[in-house]
Amino acid sequence: MHLRDLLEVSAIMPALKANSKKQVLQLMAERAAAITGLPERQVFDTVLQRERLGSTGAGYGVAIPHGKLAGIDRITGVFARLETPVDFESLDDQPVDLVFLLLAPEGAGADHLKALSLVARVMRERDVTAKIRGTRDAAAIYSFLLEAEEKCKAV
Repeated sequence: MHLRDLLEVSAIMPALKANSKKQVLQLMAERAAAITGLPERQVFDTVLQRERLGSTGAGYGVAIPHGKLAGIDRITGVFARLETPVDFESLDDQPVDLVFLLLAPEGAGADHLKALSLVARVMRERDVTAKIRGTRDAAAIYSFLLEAEEKCKAV
């Protein structure tokens, strides 16, 4: 599994303006719906339900909201760099400004976990997240994410 299988440049929101976790999830659900063809409300409700189980704020300004949905045929990602960090009730109590949303088919099982693990490893690369925070260009962010994946494999 590779990031390029989960994410495309059109799924990157390089300068998202939102005032709350709920608004971030709503705007990202809107983009995910456009990419997957699923109803926006279904995407939003699924991600919000998962978030109610416990925050997907992973620390260091990063969140990885996710959910499984009927009607989607492959694991799909949407990435957002927020203009202003928002409270995501993260483990480290730090606001979040980098959000990687993952959506998987209901029967994805181990593949869903592999995708989550991959995204978590990539988002732990501090030098790469610093580069992402320094740009508002979707293609550059995409390149930085792929670069981080290569670094993870080299270790």
